[in-house]
Amino acid sequence: MRAVQVSRLEGPGALEVVDVDEPVAGPEQVLIDVESAGVVFPDLLLSRGEYQMRPETPFVLGSEVAGTVRTAPQGSGFSPGDRVAAMCVLGGFAEAVVAPVDQTFPLPGSVSADVGAGLPMNYLTAHFVLGQRGRLVAGETVLVHGAAGGVGVACIQFAKARGATVVAVVSTEGKAEVARAAGADHAVLVTDAEGTGFKDATLALTDGAGVDIVVDPVGGDRFTDSLRSLRRGGRLLVVGFTAGEIPTVKVNRLLLRNTEVIGAAWGEWAWGNPGFMRGQWDEIVDDVAAGRLAPPISATYPLAQTAAAVGELAERRVTGKVVVHPQE
Repeated sequence: MRAVQVSRLEGPGALEVVDVDEPVAGPEQVLIDVESAGVVFPDLLLSRGEYQMRPETPFVLGSEVAGTVRTAPQGSGFSPGDRVAAMCVLGGFAEAVVAPVDQTFPLPGSVSADVGAGLPMNYLTAHFVLGQRGRLVAGETVLVHGAAGGVGVACIQFAKARGATVVAVVSTEGKAEVARAAGADHAVLVTDAEGTGFKDATLALTDGAGVDIVVDPVGGDRFTDSLRSLRRGGRLLVVGFTAGEIPTVKVNRLLLRNTEVIGAAWGEWAWGNPGFMRGQWDEIVDDVAAGRLAPPISATYPLAQTAAAVGELAERRVTGKVVVHPQE
């Protein structure tokens, strides 16, 4: 079968489409014919050897897929022909892939394969970040950094599905439109043309009170103003550091306003708790079926152009979900 292989850790430009043997499913694995494969930030890092998981080269890239079950273990709940999404971690940019049973999820009939392929990583992350670690309840106000990115859009949609008000923080007016289309009630720039920062804009929107939750996958120099954007008793959720710099916090800030800084590493939690992902899926699947949780598809690529698809993330041009079609 055709697959996209990493043989040199030199980034997207080094990705190669090669012929490899089809994977063989183990006793707790589902064999899936891949219709769509989502492109996620860890794919870019894996292609450079910069991810915390470092598989031995050569390996087939691709973390999340949607397609049709070819074979499944007896008692798994899956049968040949079932439409599924899956978190396969590796091997997704290929015509077929295997995934663990508990990381394979039934895909509602109303949901396209492209949308399904964009759900596992970002939307289970949003569920963990806001639903579990953030303890989000209806009526709260959530500020989302990086709001036009994959995790940002997922957090906007999840927060809205749970009855929250959302303030999206973005770097351009174009990205503000993406955030609003995802459901954000307000979109503010990191710094606008008049020099007003997101903190002051957020405080103005909340009559000076601040927000209940900040979702921060960016880090860097905006971290302190994120803390200042919280209301008394608010929570700042640390999701990642796409800005590159890992910020520090003076804990007296937390003491003075009874605020919290909470780590929210979905992968660390999910892979340490077998079955956790399937439980998450079961909690969001009604929202998925109803279209309340659905990544906007910004571009699709045939398998031969996977390097360009992953390259979109490297160039920070993505304002929606990029999907690869391995059968094309």
